[in-house]
Amino acid sequence: MRRTDHPLEHQSLGRHTSITSLHFGASAAGGKKAYIQASLHAEELPGMLAAHHLRQLLEQAEQQGRMTGEVVLVPVANPIGLAQRVDHKPMGRFDLDSSENFNRNYPDLANAVYDKVKGLLDADAQRNVALVRDAVRQHVQDWKPANALQSLRKTLVTLAHDADLVLDLHCDCEAVVHLFVEVPCWPALEPLARALGAHAVLLASNSGGVSFDECFSGLWWQLGQRLQTGSPMDRPYPLPQACASATVELRGEADVDHALAQADAAAIFGFLQHEGLIDGPPPSLPAGTCQATPLAGSQTVKAPVAGLLVFLARPGDRLGRGDPVAEVIDPISGATHSVNAEVDGVMYARTSDRYVLPNDDVANIAGSVPFRTGNLLGA
Repeated sequence: MRRTDHPLEHQSLGRHTSITSLHFGASAAGGKKAYIQASLHAEELPGMLAAHHLRQLLEQAEQQGRMTGEVVLVPVANPIGLAQRVDHKPMGRFDLDSSENFNRNYPDLANAVYDKVKGLLDADAQRNVALVRDAVRQHVQDWKPANALQSLRKTLVTLAHDADLVLDLHCDCEAVVHLFVEVPCWPALEPLARALGAHAVLLASNSGGVSFDECFSGLWWQLGQRLQTGSPMDRPYPLPQACASATVELRGEADVDHALAQADAAAIFGFLQHEGLIDGPPPSLPAGTCQATPLAGSQTVKAPVAGLLVFLARPGDRLGRGDPVAEVIDPISGATHSVNAEVDGVMYARTSDRYVLPNDDVANIAGSVPFRTGNLLGA
């Protein structure tokens, strides 16, 4: 294993913050690269523990000479957010300096490199992939971050930009395992969902906000679309979907548990074997526990009024339209307001708050029929 510490720029006087990357194996001709990071939303810690156990498996595989590709593991992706606390509570989702979500506003790489590569591609698909990656590498290298948050983003993008697989490990407030995946990546990531026992897989193409994972997967299908619909002089040369990426939600914030993390690490390790990065027969995949559904069909259940929130359904429950999700109780008036499902599907996440204001997000249900448009991600 090789450890590299990457200092962040634009820190306050006397402050030194860095991101540490752990490198297993090495990139070789024809070999794959996987990039895995944890806790970009810094209060979401189950992925950090899973990364701890995955590191041990990767170290063992490397010692046994079984690494056939490169795996880059960033166990603490957001040291800025990890240090943020307000009134003794962790505040790792938003940068306190700018109020920006740490998992939004990554670079639009397809737009950045289109003009540089459109005249260079030919009928050799692998050569085209290499040309695009070189252009992306140069673009990221030339990026001049204006603040510490942008320096963090640049560091993470630099580490991941040429990976064939990108996994961003998150969690929700209270949840079962679920994945956010761009549509072109789903065939490649379906084995991962099965290995993890995902209860929901939410599919979209450009869900909005340029999240970390979509920065990389979006590069390939968006660039391919632009090349297909360019000027009459542009020929539709082949450009594969050279990166499959996903946001992996490892249950809820309180699910920091060795047994769960070891199982998650084993599932990810087995997936890396399945993808040919680690030698040895991959473990048999279990049957899938869910069907992938459109993110545009996911209902964000809202609180109708202010009050005490009492859940009647748990994460993982399959609900039908009209089934009760929760009650909101006004203990002053004595009124009780029912909150119901508006779609058929699995309730895959819910808030950990038990007092809500009107229009607060209460839960999420994975419906199969698209009905939402625009930005599909929450704050």
